[in-house]
Amino acid sequence: MARAFKNTMRGFSASLEAAERQLLRGLFEDVITLLEPQRADDEDPLYALVGLDPNSHKEDFAAPSDRATKRLLPDADPDDAAASLEFRRLSERGIRERKIGALREAALLMESGSILLNEQTAPRFAAAINDVRLVLAERLGLESEEDAERIHGQDDWSKAETVDEYLALVYNFVTWLQESLMQAMLKSL
Repeated sequence: MARAFKNTMRGFSASLEAAERQLLRGLFEDVITLLEPQRADDEDPLYALVGLDPNSHKEDFAAPSDRATKRLLPDADPDDAAASLEFRRLSERGIRERKIGALREAALLMESGSILLNEQTAPRFAAAINDVRLVLAERLGLESEEDAERIHGQDDWSKAETVDEYLALVYNFVTWLQESLMQAMLKSL
């Protein structure tokens, strides 16, 4: 059984069972897959070598078509398409890289039963968990407090019969884990 994050002398500590760690590792990897930019077969190797986006000069640099990815990378200004495009062109690559880095770091933390975070790693882990929650919320169609309340409290894994029921349980577990980390971080202030 998972033990919530708590503030200790060594940092923020939690304990997860092997199945819970495997679930989280898979979720982190799934979100990484969503965030990794699709590369064209004809990509210029020089651009790739120096880390530049070969599409950054093009006018068709558009918002993601997948709703979950768009929730992770929203428009800067929903009322101004040109400003959103410019922001996306200038910053999306860096945002994707930071998110992917935090998700990879979080996935690596799933190697052992105990998770120990310090003041530097805790915010990145919280951000990775939040990105997972955003994707799950989108897949479940959670758009309001009422939607979240509808699935809140579901915690009996043996009663999950549909994909949405299972996703709701996963969402509640991830929410619980994030809340325990945030509470531990607040107590350390």
